[in-house]
Amino acid sequence: MKLIKEEIVFQGKLIEVVQQTVEIGDKQLLREIARRSPGVRLIICDGDKILITKEFRREVNTQDYRLPGGKVFDTLKEYNEHRNDIENYALLWVKRECEEETWLIPEDITLYYISKVWATMERDLYYYVITKFTHHEQWQQLELWENITVEWKTKEEILDLIKQGAMHEDRSVGVLLRYLS
Repeated sequence: MKLIKEEIVFQGKLIEVVQQTVEIGDKQLLREIARRSPGVRLIICDGDKILITKEFRREVNTQDYRLPGGKVFDTLKEYNEHRNDIENYALLWVKRECEEETWLIPEDITLYYISKVWATMERDLYYYVITKFTHHEQWQQLELWENITVEWKTKEEILDLIKQGAMHEDRSVGVLLRYLS
């Protein structure tokens, strides 16, 4: 499939709808995708424990265990201006999200995995492993709507949470299973 042209037909603050003309063999087809700026997720390790967060999530209407993280850009405009330098911006947001959600200052950060969503939705998640950190002087610096607690869990405890369905972000579950195996 070869991309011939692309046109943004709707752009909100976080999501845009894009119509693409693509060439497949000798045919040109029109396809539509939704695009959102990427996010970061953090696998923060301290010996045999991994830090996870717990927060109420509206999309599942319950408390959810998750890897800390968030979006890389606050707006699509920022994302589109920096699409050729995503990994550097993702690294900046790793530091920001780590300090805001976990009160930790990361010192050793390694890109572990990039989870891509294809077909009709584009939204990559960049997973980073942090194995060295210091504690921030202040407690979490959450946004007004966030109510996040942090917990250190062993591999077995995380696997139990996954089996119980207490972790709802399936991409993170998949990456954690890969990381823990």
